[in-house]
Amino acid sequence: MKVCTDATLFGAMAPVGGGERVLDIGTGSGLLALMSMQLGAGSVHAVELDRGACEDARNNFSRSPWAQRISLSQAPIQAYAASSSQKYDLIISNPPFFERHHGSRDPLRHLARHSDQLSHRDLVRAADRLLAEAGLLYLLIPRHAVERLLALAREQGLFPAGKCLFTPFRERPGNAVALTLCRCPRAFVDRCLVIYNAPRDYSAASARYLRPFLLRFAGTAPARVSAAP
Repeated sequence: MKVCTDATLFGAMAPVGGGERVLDIGTGSGLLALMSMQLGAGSVHAVELDRGACEDARNNFSRSPWAQRISLSQAPIQAYAASSSQKYDLIISNPPFFERHHGSRDPLRHLARHSDQLSHRDLVRAADRLLAEAGLLYLLIPRHAVERLLALAREQGLFPAGKCLFTPFRERPGNAVALTLCRCPRAFVDRCLVIYNAPRDYSAASARYLRPFLLRFAGTAPARVSAAP
């Protein structure tokens, strides 16, 4: 699976303040785990079901500056949650996007894109077992799944703290939502981030988040952004 812009923005906007114990559910190549460390996390534990993806993530972690502070488990998150006593300050996940959709002919692509092995209900339940009392659950989900996931979260005593809709252009609807959940009700921040001004031309807001991570911005001056997106 290629790394997409939505996933990169999601990682760049992760609510990492510094020093957090982070859990990355379904790490894939390890993108979000590495971005969390670059943002200042204290440590990351990554969980991934697929053996090939684990090998890729392990190789990427070992070549990073944070190799000693990133650990990896090959396991279903349901099994990891049942056996682990660790609690995390931030749980981050870009879970399979589709439920009950037509499958891909490629079994690995199907596993990455479809929730056969990890339903949203299982994901929320696992996160509830592993989340610290003051921790945050940060998810990238399709827009159509937001209300159902919020209902599942309420069943586990988790409340929405923030939602950001990623839309490619100002005149086009977005499909991906970065959703932040917590254990205690708080003021809810609902916003929209327009990614591009035009094809391949990042908006000032998205460039601000992506600049530390993408080589295309190397040597460029910081974008001037007058207000948060």
